[in-house]
Amino acid sequence: MMRLFKLLKPYRISVVFVLLLIFIQTLAELFLPTLMADIVDIGIVQGDIPYILKIGGFMLLVAAFGVICSVIAGYLSSKVSAGFGRRLRGKIFTHVERFSLNEFDKIGTASLITRTTNDINQVQQVLTMMLRMMIMAPMMCIGGIIMAVSKDAHLSLVLVFVIPILVAAIVTIAVKGMPLFKAMQVKLDKLNLVLREGLTGIRVIRSFNRINHETERFDEANLDLTQTAVKVNRLMASLMPIMMLVLNFSTIAIIWFGGIRIGNGDMQVGSLMAFIQYAMQIMFSLLMVSMMFVMIPRASASATRINEVLETKPEIKDPEEPKSGHGQQGVIEFKDVTFRYPGAEKPALSNISFQAKPGEVTAIIGGTGSGKSTLINLIPRFYDIDSGQILVDGTDVREMSQESLREKIGLVPQKALLFSGSIADNIRYGRQAATEEEIRHAAEIAQAAEFISGMKDGFDSVIAQGGANVSGGQKQRLSIARALVRRPQIYAFDDSFSALDFRTDARLRAALKEETTNSTVLLVAQRVSTVMDADRIIVLEEGKIAGIGNHRELMDTCKVYREIVSSQLSEEEIA
Repeated sequence: MMRLFKLLKPYRISVVFVLLLIFIQTLAELFLPTLMADIVDIGIVQGDIPYILKIGGFMLLVAAFGVICSVIAGYLSSKVSAGFGRRLRGKIFTHVERFSLNEFDKIGTASLITRTTNDINQVQQVLTMMLRMMIMAPMMCIGGIIMAVSKDAHLSLVLVFVIPILVAAIVTIAVKGMPLFKAMQVKLDKLNLVLREGLTGIRVIRSFNRINHETERFDEANLDLTQTAVKVNRLMASLMPIMMLVLNFSTIAIIWFGGIRIGNGDMQVGSLMAFIQYAMQIMFSLLMVSMMFVMIPRASASATRINEVLETKPEIKDPEEPKSGHGQQGVIEFKDVTFRYPGAEKPALSNISFQAKPGEVTAIIGGTGSGKSTLINLIPRFYDIDSGQILVDGTDVREMSQESLREKIGLVPQKALLFSGSIADNIRYGRQAATEEEIRHAAEIAQAAEFISGMKDGFDSVIAQGGANVSGGQKQRLSIARALVRRPQIYAFDDSFSALDFRTDARLRAALKEETTNSTVLLVAQRVSTVMDADRIIVLEEGKIAGIGNHRELMDTCKVYREIVSSQLSEEEIA
């Protein structure tokens, strides 16, 4: 946890000021019982009214000063902890943004969300408590013991028996609570995962009438978390009765033995009252420590999980001295590339070699699971290959910076994803500096202008989160427009026409052909009609190239391609 608190560096002046204010407040609270004892033993016993008014007024000033310090310290500690949480969330988000897809797969999206929200909140709350109590609790405990001993050393023997009992109870409960807090965070991850799947997959759940099944899954995860939370709360709840029991018995013992000492003339009434207050301060300081021990185990578990994210090193890194492409712009070349997903038994791609040039359309076709999308994802270096080379502009992608590499590529993923905001904002996501004219032109090429103009606010129409208020075909066309407005050297369409009707598909490909005359186009598709006119068609089967050539050549030489064509087209269309 202390490693995370290094993020407090910009707030170090505020932290020092908070600790100073707490120090002053604690001194004031330690000083008040002594003043009260003087009022009782001198002012009331001797009937000295001016003395009572004088010391009483001074007590009010000290109390008021302590309250002011407490209010300012509370405000500053809240401000520091909120700023710390903001910086930590930003640090995690920035770090996670550099993860490769492999790191996302290892940790899981649901867990990353929990760690960025719930776990950081736990640490933030403990920071607030620490700023308020890490000076006050030990100082009040030690100061209370010193002041109590100064009032009556013999009566202080009561505290010698009481304090070890309280410390033992706090330590025992903290040790038992730590594993339960860790288990709670893991079970919270699972609950978030089930909830996220239930919300994002609601259409599938309803279409297959699996609402009851998903409800049972959620109830199971919810009950599991609840049972652990009940165990933790039951354990922590036992601390307060123990503390109050010891506190009350110690008060009885102090009054009992103090009364005897007053009767013997060894102690005054005011001193006994002050001693009781110092005993209460000692007990309450230990109570504050116990509250910290309740929070710290859970925060410690959360801090460990946050550190796991921050210590996860992205497998894909930029080289120390990145190179820029020195060959022909837009040329992609695969040289004997083999790639295996982490933990997979066999490679997803094996010995892939081909070249794609500007002004040409290179199409990739094959059965489900043949490695088409995997091949496309290797070009922007979402994963690193096991062997071989992928060259862009004559330079190995591993020798280029990720930013410069991806600036050359306009990727339209298989699953069209839109962000909440306007249509113009979503298209401009491809290039922030795009003008309204360029956005409109990209939409026209993507065959999206017609349905956009039919919407109430046109390009200012709002897109719901994930594009929930537009159809699958409309999402694909907006994703294509987003890539087009980028004007990259390389276009990569990963099965981006699957939701389009044949007429729109044909019009879109015709418009793209004119728009991408100087760019390299990689086109993954399931439809033969989409790839028939490509300059080069790569046929994949089980991660290997089964054939390369144009449509006519492959019909003569590639059995796999002929089977795909015959399964989709009639004899007249093939002829």
